[in-house]
Amino acid sequence: MSPTSLSLAVDLVLVLNILWFGAGAMYFGLKSTSATKLLVSREARQSPLFSTVAASVRFLGGMNLAFAVLAGMLLFNRALFPEAMQVAVFTAVFALAHGTQFAANVPVALSRSNGGKSLWPVLSGLMLLIFVVDFALMAANGALAALLAFT
Repeated sequence: MSPTSLSLAVDLVLVLNILWFGAGAMYFGLKSTSATKLLVSREARQSPLFSTVAASVRFLGGMNLAFAVLAGMLLFNRALFPEAMQVAVFTAVFALAHGTQFAANVPVALSRSNGGKSLWPVLSGLMLLIFVVDFALMAANGALAALLAFT
């Protein structure tokens, strides 16, 4: 891959990270009640634990905000980390962040596909989008990390 193509790939993946982590920060941090509705069935929303879950998912917003800011720092100030191996480390960490979010949903998705009752609907609606995008960004960041590490 040419240096120009690699630089464009880094820019693209960092922009995608900023957008996705930024959306996660807003949704889970600022709209935690809406986010909790993804995880808690209609029947269980009257439980006093619903507000506890809504308050506790805000930490996902905070973690997503930190990753969005880091991706922005990398994108808008390349002089901070000018070496390819440095950027490879960060994209590997982004891959891990997306990967752990994806991996946490796999057993929930499999429980439904095995005829069981799923804790939340991983394979439909907004959760399916989150599931697929986390996988795609895990793969994109991982591939970029490998390319950068071996350049």
